[in-house]
Amino acid sequence: MTKGRSTTWQERIDIVLYCLANGQDYTKTARQFQVSYQQVYGWVRKYEVGGQDALQDGRGRTKSPEELSETDQQKLAMKKLEYENERLRAENAFLKKLQDLERRRP
Repeated sequence: MTKGRSTTWQERIDIVLYCLANGQDYTKTARQFQVSYQQVYGWVRKYEVGGQDALQDGRGRTKSPEELSETDQQKLAMKKLEYENERLRAENAFLKKLQDLERRRP
């Protein structure tokens, strides 16, 4: 079994087209391009459902504010506020502890 490797978007398109041209022979395609069977199978399924754009790697990509729906924008704002509240709570706890330590000093 071949271990998967990193591929570019264009390579994935080429691999999928080769696989489809050869009667969806995933094993032959995996050997030919030195990628795993699972990668080929997944790319072909994505291609059949969403076309070439579905083969782009979107991991780690954050959406720009223009791409977010109103609900997503509100969720993002809430997360930011929750993070800020937690930071302020930690800061207050630290200051209280510092004051307590300073009071205890002789």
